[in-house]
Amino acid sequence: MAGAVIVSNGGGGRDYPGNLTLYVLFTCFVAATGGLIFGYDLGISGGVTSMDPFLMKFFPSVYRQEKADESANQYCKFDSQLLTAFTSSLYLAALIASFFASSVTRVFGRKWSMLGGGVTFLAGAAVNGAARNVLMLILGRILLGVGVGFANQSVPLYLSEMAPARLRGMLNIGFQLMITIGILCANLINYGTAKIKGGWGWRISLALAAIPGAIIAVGSLFLPDTPNSLIERGHADRAKRMLRRIRGTDDILDEFNDLIAASEESKLVKHPWANIIKRKYRPQLTMAVLIPAFQQLTGINVITFYAPVLFKTIGFGGDASLMSSVITGLVNAFATLVSIATVDKVGRRKLFLQGGAQMLICQVIVGTLIAKKFGLSGEAEEGLSRGYAAVVVLFICLYVAGFAWSWGPLGWLVPSEIFPLEIRSAGQSINVSVNMLFTFGVAQAFLAMLCHLKYFLFFFFAAWVVLMTAFIALFLPETKNVPIEEMLLVWRAHWFWGHFLAHDDDVHVAAANSNLELGGANNAKAKQGGTAVAS
Repeated sequence: MAGAVIVSNGGGGRDYPGNLTLYVLFTCFVAATGGLIFGYDLGISGGVTSMDPFLMKFFPSVYRQEKADESANQYCKFDSQLLTAFTSSLYLAALIASFFASSVTRVFGRKWSMLGGGVTFLAGAAVNGAARNVLMLILGRILLGVGVGFANQSVPLYLSEMAPARLRGMLNIGFQLMITIGILCANLINYGTAKIKGGWGWRISLALAAIPGAIIAVGSLFLPDTPNSLIERGHADRAKRMLRRIRGTDDILDEFNDLIAASEESKLVKHPWANIIKRKYRPQLTMAVLIPAFQQLTGINVITFYAPVLFKTIGFGGDASLMSSVITGLVNAFATLVSIATVDKVGRRKLFLQGGAQMLICQVIVGTLIAKKFGLSGEAEEGLSRGYAAVVVLFICLYVAGFAWSWGPLGWLVPSEIFPLEIRSAGQSINVSVNMLFTFGVAQAFLAMLCHLKYFLFFFFAAWVVLMTAFIALFLPETKNVPIEEMLLVWRAHWFWGHFLAHDDDVHVAAANSNLELGGANNAKAKQGGTAVAS
């Protein structure tokens, strides 16, 4: 290991030699476009379901209810389980697909899972754009959901495995950035297609989902496999060559040996789904379940799915509601850039905690503003004034910004970086399936909850934000800059999770400790020999 430079990163582990190469930047950018399909769908469905021609064709009872006497209860104007089934069927399909995607990702590699996701999403876009009845709509949504399930399973793993440890957060959040760009593009498209005369603009909105599907499908063909995946599938020589290429240095022996050691241990695990429930994996399993669940219980999808419907419900006109969605989409995209710039500097925990506090304050204020205007009856004596509406949009935007630099990107980043190789695909599958399960639940229940809970719905989600912020403060250790294969050291040092890890028979911990000791020795030698060592 002559010439090795050990970088002290302050995150509980060590960094390997190497730089951020253009090759890694390119591959991570291409892989991150997998987030476009998820984001486009999140944004497009809410806008389409607020278009009168779409409602008249597929959900006439909802259309009649919306056009009823304006003095009627605003909270219940869109309450329809069939309408929410159109939105939420995708997420149920994604949940189921994620379990199949786990096997594809492990056996064939991450890139082929992305390809499958893109192709299936393309098929779903074609069916939805040509839909003649509700059955075709939901069939198309199911195909879209399969695509989302495969992409969400493979992309975060790919990004975390390709990125250098010290920049893993920044590159992984590229996935969330693409989600926000997809949402913004969908909002802009909805705003434009809603103005098309003849009432067929919704078909364009749904069919254009083919574009992000094609981007990831074609892009995946040009992606290399990650060194982790190559080693896992028995291609050690190819993995070593790939590691040299993506790190931009020949000094990759330390990292390569760690990957080999992790792979050898992973081969001892014949049944990842059975092993993942073992006591020593309890910290990671807990995070893979609670973080995606909490991400959806922030209430963000109330805004994302139904922003136009929500804004129409609280008194905005049709065009105004779609424009308000565009504004929140812009905020979402730009705020995600804040997370990209800060996540590897300030760390995951601080962003989680700050974002949680900001979301809590905004939810309480928005709920109070809506309560003051509509009360429990849901009937407003007069429409929202321009100033009052602007204040509502302002605090919704602040809420979206808080989510966009905390729970949005970190909800995908943290679970993708904490699992050891032998259970990584299974762990990511659990992360995706829990995320989709709660996304499905929130999407299916939101309109009914709005009708029954009224403005208390915002306080309902605010209470969850209090709980999840406390959970992060107590139970999530800082994972910034820690190499994936040394992540168990972080859990071992934690005041609570350390009790679940065996200190003397865990191969990961022993190997990591050995590497750290060896790194420290090399570091000392480097200092003595005049080699520059970063601190």
